[in-house]
Amino acid sequence: MPDPSNAALTVAVTGASGALGQALLRRWHRRGARLIALCHGCAPLELAGPDGQPIPLRQVQWQVGQEAALESLLEEVDVLVINHGINVHGDAGAAATGRSLEVNALSAWRLLELFAVVAARRGETRLDGGRRPEVWVNTSEAEIQPALSPLYEISKRLLGQLLSLRAPELAQALRLRRLVLGPFRSALNPIGVMGADWVAGQILRQADWDWGLIIVTPNPLTYVLMPLATLTRWAYYGLLRRP
Repeated sequence: MPDPSNAALTVAVTGASGALGQALLRRWHRRGARLIALCHGCAPLELAGPDGQPIPLRQVQWQVGQEAALESLLEEVDVLVINHGINVHGDAGAAATGRSLEVNALSAWRLLELFAVVAARRGETRLDGGRRPEVWVNTSEAEIQPALSPLYEISKRLLGQLLSLRAPELAQALRLRRLVLGPFRSALNPIGVMGADWVAGQILRQADWDWGLIIVTPNPLTYVLMPLATLTRWAYYGLLRRP
């Protein structure tokens, strides 16, 4: 049954054609949300619910580097899940470096900043129940742990650092949630130990608890190291930050 508290929400997910993107869309559908699937490819995204019926969604094609073109669409969005990424594995060439940084870090940062501007324009308008617009950023466990892919680790760490640096200003307009996820099965990681649907369920469960730092991983070290890392950055950036 749809969750009445989520029935009025419009949720947009980048990387919607990937394993986690599809799993999140299915989970949000069960809660009665209106769905926007942000995809790079033009192939139709067709998802079915538990009853086998097609899931109604709006599919929007976009490209990295063209984030500004999504501004009018973001006016409709209540929860933006930034989930797109690439993994070039062992490739360390110049092209792979540029592409990894652009897709995994800079594109996500631009979307963050754009959505904050859009949310600020809404002024004091709030969602049902007093909720602010939210942005969920999938930085991945690679933000602090080895991922057997140097450029994936570097780009995700950059995204995590940017999120920590900009969080105080962004949080004035948005509710920020950082998703720190361990290895789940997907096209990027076919040997992941967790199922994408299970991971999506855990993400939404922790969001229901109103946690800003959402961790889903079988690695117990991450539950210790990630809070320490975010706290250390908060203190360090707080000392050095200037308006």
